Amino acid sequence: MCGRYASSRKPEDLVELFGIAHWEPTEALAEDWNIAPTKPVHAVVQRPLKGAGPEPVRQLRVLRWGLVPSWAESPDTAVKMINARAETVHEKPAYRRALASRRCLLPADGYYEWFTPEGPEAKKRGPKQPYFITPKDGSVAAFAGLFEFWRDRGKPDGHPDAWWATCAVVTTEAEPELAGIHPRMPLILPPDRWDAWLDPAIDTAEEARALLAPPPRGLMEIRPVSPAVGNIRNNGPHLLAPVDPSADKLF
Repeated sequence: MCGRYASSRKPEDLVELFGIAHWEPTEALAEDWNIAPTKPVHAVVQRPLKGAGPEPVRQLRVLRWGLVPSWAESPDTAVKMINARAETVHEKPAYRRALASRRCLLPADGYYEWFTPEGPEAKKRGPKQPYFITPKDGSVAAFAGLFEFWRDRGKPDGHPDAWWATCAVVTTEAEPELAGIHPRMPLILPPDRWDAWLDPAIDTAEEARALLAPPPRGLMEIRPVSPAVGNIRNNGPHLLAPVDPSADKLF
């Protein structure tokens, strides 16, 4: 999976879709059609709510995309740790604890991927062609995610930036229909798997591994879109509009 996705649903819609019991309107994010690493993103989590007892509560929270392990010396790793491979996530020190106890869902409209031509003539064909990959039926794409908390020891207690809440998208091998563009894709969980993924009673990495099965095939639509998405300053629904995939534009 490349490092861009879109998420334009309003928080009120996400609350209904995911059965969220608590969210803070003051934390609501605006629609974003060009989410890049280190940007804030909406995440669905299920954990105790401060001041409300020990029972887990399904919440809509804001995380920063790019996971910073709790033991990291600095947050500089965030831009590199946007994805975690499903095949090895249980082995990696940066992700293993989060897989066991800090799983989340990252709502998306879909994600962008860039087709990379191969061969000696590839460099002569111009810029790569971006594609937007989205559920065919228009439903939400719920990316399996992991999150962590990182303490900035350079900030005093009570400072608004003393604690960082960061996340990564779990990726899996791309299904055949998508593999021609890129060999990886986000692990998109269907609604009947949301509860298990968020369930805090599943609290070991080994148990959580059973939840990493690839999604059903054939549910995604692939459309070529404008190279404008490559510039993070560009944003808006026009980025999702299909373009002419002629040979001249494709490469």
